[in-house]
Amino acid sequence: MSVRILVTGGTFDKEYDMIDGDLHFTETHIPGILELGRCTVDYNIRTLMMVDSLEMNDADRAIIKRNCEMAEEDNILITHGTDTITETGRFLAEAKLDKTIVLTGAMVPYAFGASDALFNLGSAFAFVQALPKGVYIVMNGKCHSWDKVRKNKKTGFFEEI
Repeated sequence: MSVRILVTGGTFDKEYDMIDGDLHFTETHIPGILELGRCTVDYNIRTLMMVDSLEMNDADRAIIKRNCEMAEEDNILITHGTDTITETGRFLAEAKLDKTIVLTGAMVPYAFGASDALFNLGSAFAFVQALPKGVYIVMNGKCHSWDKVRKNKKTGFFEEI
């Protein structure tokens, strides 16, 4: 079984600019994380975009959907910003693709060191191989149906609706 990984940006891949004090994107950290985790599962990575999910629109979601449709793999993991991850989940679920699609993100950038990115990616990687076809959001070690979860902006965790 091979897993297709689609990178869209989000906090997961943000870097900190010490001079400007801004967060920005350079390139994805996914290959390094999978190497660090000693991943032995076959996977293919494609960076679709590097955007903050608050800036993502339906044209961006259409690109994600098209790449899911075109992927040879039936198991797709998408890294995504947490603010609009459920909107993209809805968009993909409405497409009724015959695939297992897992979206995950991070509350703290991987580059910061004390990030949830490693745990969330590892959890999502395991869930995408084990779940039936459908669209899911995996955060904090838990798997949720895309329509039964929300981000609690006060606690910084995803919770069931």
